[in-house]
Amino acid sequence: MRSNRPDRHPVVRLAAFLGAWGVLATAAAVGAAIGSVHRSSVAVRHLDLSGLRFSYPSFNAAEWLLLALALLGATAAIVAVRACWRQRVAYRDFLDRLEVVGRLEGQPSVKVIADPRPQAFCAGYLRPTVYISRRALELLTDAELKAVLAHEHHHRQVRDPLLFASGRILARALFFVPVLRSLYERYADLAELSADRAAIQASAGKQAPLASALLVFDASAPPGVSGISSQRVDSLLGNTARWRPPWWLMSGSFGSLVSLALLIWRTSEVASAHATLNLPLLSSTPCVVMSLLLAGLGCAAIARRRAGVRRG
Repeated sequence: MRSNRPDRHPVVRLAAFLGAWGVLATAAAVGAAIGSVHRSSVAVRHLDLSGLRFSYPSFNAAEWLLLALALLGATAAIVAVRACWRQRVAYRDFLDRLEVVGRLEGQPSVKVIADPRPQAFCAGYLRPTVYISRRALELLTDAELKAVLAHEHHHRQVRDPLLFASGRILARALFFVPVLRSLYERYADLAELSADRAAIQASAGKQAPLASALLVFDASAPPGVSGISSQRVDSLLGNTARWRPPWWLMSGSFGSLVSLALLIWRTSEVASAHATLNLPLLSSTPCVVMSLLLAGLGCAAIARRRAGVRRG
């Protein structure tokens, strides 16, 4: 008999499909823009200002559009790299703040941390680890502890921390695919429900140990903040709410990707750019270029010094 419980695999597949499509489209835009540039041995266009001659490349209309698409792809790549770096730094800082006091007796894969609050979590990307606070060990009963550890071990086995991080990075980088953020949030909810089911199975089908453990964790949460989502409560009560896919966001995302692919395909066929290896707007008089560069560097240094004085 087929279960009516929500499955997270379709959400993962859809997000992976849209993410891969978005990454390929951005890479294709950058590659097509680079491939459309033809090198010339001499300056293509000239501009005379006050007796000084400047050179600049020549673009047709399709090339300008292709450059705009390439800029979109480069922006997505920069956002992805920045998000990866921030994620790594935040994760390192988080681990450095943890005070590991030992490992759980009988379960060496679980690390015990010195924290005055009862908490348990799974952290780590390639080799996720389960952490539990010493306060949680003091407050939880054996049955509650077993349910909590089963919940976190499920996150570890399916590498949910890595999937969470990947989903956040994709949702930020591929900002022109708005449904990715909604899919990421849906996956986060389904991941918790799936881990709850693993905890209930480890408790011989009983929901009480996990429910009481969640109440212990929720009691230590800051005022006005609840650590238990309404979906988890409904699931424990046997009332799983049906998720409604964001059809408008999905339609807009598919339309955005299809339009992007068509634009890249059509513009790459007719786009043309001619340029030298010189920088755009490069004067034929080297001393003029050096003077402009020195003036620009001087202005930047003065602005930076003024900003430092204001902060101080």
